[in-house]
Amino acid sequence: MARFLYNIGSLAYRKKWPFLAFWLILLIGITTLAGLYSKPTTSSFSIPGLDSVTTMEKMQERFPGSSDATSAATGSVVIQAPEGSTLTDPAVSAEVNKMLEEIRATGVLKDAESVVDPVMAAQGITAQMTPALEAQGVPADKIAADIASISPLSPDETTGIVSMTFDAAAAADVPAADRTAVTDILDKYDDGDLTVVYNGNVFGAAATSLNMTSELIGLLVAAVVLIVTFGSFIAAGMPLISAIIGVGIGIMGIQLATAFTDSVSDMTPTLASMIGLAVGIDYALFIVSRFRNELIGQTGSNNLEPKELAQKLRNMPLSTRAHAMGMAVGTAGSAVVFAGTTVLIALIALSIINIPFLTTMAIAAAITVAVAVLVALTFLPALLGLLGTKIFAARMPGPKVPDPEDEKPTMGLKWVRLIRKMPLAYLAVGVILLGAIAIPAGNMRLAMPTDGTSALGSAPRTAYDMTAEAFGPGKNAPMIALIDAANVAEQDRPQAFAKAVEQFLTIDGVKNAQVTQTTENLDTAQILITPEFDAIDERTSDTLQALRDNTSTFESETGATYGITGVTPIYDDISERLSSVLIPYVLIVLVLAFFVLLLVFRSIWVPLIAALGFGLSVAATFGATVAIFQEGAFGIIEDPQPLLSFLPIMLIGLVFGLAMDYQIFLVTRMREGFTKGKTAGNATSNGFKHGARVVTAAAIIMVSVFAAFMAQDMAFIKTMGFALAAAVFFDAFIVRMMIIPATMFLLDDKAWWLPKWLDKILPNVDVEGEGLSGLDKARTAELKESTSVGAS
Repeated sequence: MARFLYNIGSLAYRKKWPFLAFWLILLIGITTLAGLYSKPTTSSFSIPGLDSVTTMEKMQERFPGSSDATSAATGSVVIQAPEGSTLTDPAVSAEVNKMLEEIRATGVLKDAESVVDPVMAAQGITAQMTPALEAQGVPADKIAADIASISPLSPDETTGIVSMTFDAAAAADVPAADRTAVTDILDKYDDGDLTVVYNGNVFGAAATSLNMTSELIGLLVAAVVLIVTFGSFIAAGMPLISAIIGVGIGIMGIQLATAFTDSVSDMTPTLASMIGLAVGIDYALFIVSRFRNELIGQTGSNNLEPKELAQKLRNMPLSTRAHAMGMAVGTAGSAVVFAGTTVLIALIALSIINIPFLTTMAIAAAITVAVAVLVALTFLPALLGLLGTKIFAARMPGPKVPDPEDEKPTMGLKWVRLIRKMPLAYLAVGVILLGAIAIPAGNMRLAMPTDGTSALGSAPRTAYDMTAEAFGPGKNAPMIALIDAANVAEQDRPQAFAKAVEQFLTIDGVKNAQVTQTTENLDTAQILITPEFDAIDERTSDTLQALRDNTSTFESETGATYGITGVTPIYDDISERLSSVLIPYVLIVLVLAFFVLLLVFRSIWVPLIAALGFGLSVAATFGATVAIFQEGAFGIIEDPQPLLSFLPIMLIGLVFGLAMDYQIFLVTRMREGFTKGKTAGNATSNGFKHGARVVTAAAIIMVSVFAAFMAQDMAFIKTMGFALAAAVFFDAFIVRMMIIPATMFLLDDKAWWLPKWLDKILPNVDVEGEGLSGLDKARTAELKESTSVGAS
């Protein structure tokens, strides 16, 4: 493979225009198509086959007017009267009705006439339900509880809820202009005496809009790190341009994919840009750094002064520079291919667990990573070829960048020598430190994103909190029990429904239960269950489980069956499903990646150490994330919340790939030295010396790129940004730069042990570029000969 990549790199450097044109035309073409045909992303997280989803589908069959609560084009407006007033006051009521009249006039709602004053709606509900329930012999206190559970007016009459349905098949299909037409009116009245906020599927989609601030911050920090790393403003720009091209193609491809599938969630582009930008910069950084080293080696002298080096480069012929690029792509590029492969394995393995929205996010991120690898291997060499001898011009003032071939010890070499003196001590410190940070992970709680997890001060969060305060927290977490009495005698069906209500009211955590709708032949009924607690409270999950545990008792007593559905049960089931597949997913990733690393390092111990180190860094990441975001440690987060349900599995998928990146880039240089005759200890030290500076730069860039996403309002993106930044920090600076070299020193020659029978059957992928050594020697001899001829 190294020889193949050598040919690609040198060809792209020499014949730059076809390669540059291909990627630029591809970017322009995909951008144009995305602009013409892309559709809005979706905020639905539904998973086929879940009990709650199956019940929802059954309800839609029995009640054709029903819709998927997680994706319906619905929204709610929460209205609160001025302090000291109620919504029943004539002046307040007049203002509310004026606002609703303007909303109805927009023409964007499906049934505009259903949008009415909550006071009038409450009065209508009371007038309709009271005599009907009294006729059934329902006690007065139960009638009051039933009315209060569905009334859009709070008991103190200060707060009301107006529900509305937009004229669209799903929330994702609502045009931004339609949503804005309504929110502009609501915001206008919110600036007056009324407090007017909104939430729900349609308005929640507006709240999750993203900006480019995070990407710009990440690029800015990356630029500073790259300038320091290369000592040249021009060279520093190369990884940035390469990464932007790769991410641009990936993101535009995701936008174009919305024209063909409705499973692209609104988080997918951000996750893809997050991982694509980080690995794109890193992969380009490794190749440019190796190219720089190869050019210095081709000058025939190390530790040149900047002016001398610049002069040497200006006089260097194209064939020599193309050879240096070929060597860089053949060696560092090989590591890039396998590093990218581990990321792809970790991401694509997410599709095995069969969760559609997660599969889409994983595939989108994987494609972006694959593009980043291809861009680094082809577009980047062509871009460097375009600049020619000016690649390291525009030098940064200050000390020159250290030369890895210089005999003077670098900071990396000084550090690894300290570890070599006391490897066991450094190993113990690293393990104990990460273990201590991981302790809070035992308290981790998971929940799906709701209006209650939105940013404080946002309209959805304010509406959620106002509803909980005025109506009780359970108002935000309604459940629906679908009672199937098709196998029950027709005359016994009403009693079965009444029995269901009776049993539900005895379950802990149920505030109220009432029949809200039945089919004409009474074979099916919907029972609205109002819990005592909100959607992200653990006690609500316990209540849901208790309701489901009661199904066998109910069936034995009545002959009817039931299932529980609604947004809260669906999200709870998703969380449970994600938790249940976490361990199988980790095992799949570890097994697949073990074989990849076995091919790369041709060692049993190195892949095992890499995997164990990954486990430590992930455990510490979970501990730090739980402590800060869930438990509110250090007061950094003013609104601690449970972690989002799919964060652990996404984090593991992303972090494993990134961790293996550093493992490959750092340890391949160690193996390269070992295969060339160095002792195991010296190979570890020398490999660390060569890789430490560039891996440090790459880690700082990744930490900065990920941490910048904490500026986003979306809870998932904010938490994921922190977790990824923490994971990279722990893995790069504690695991890969302390625990791994300490373990390598302790194992010594045993680190590279591989059974002979396995060595014979494993294909040689030549990541270290051993197959290029003869080519490099021939090129060096050719240069010496031409130099001696020129001198004579």
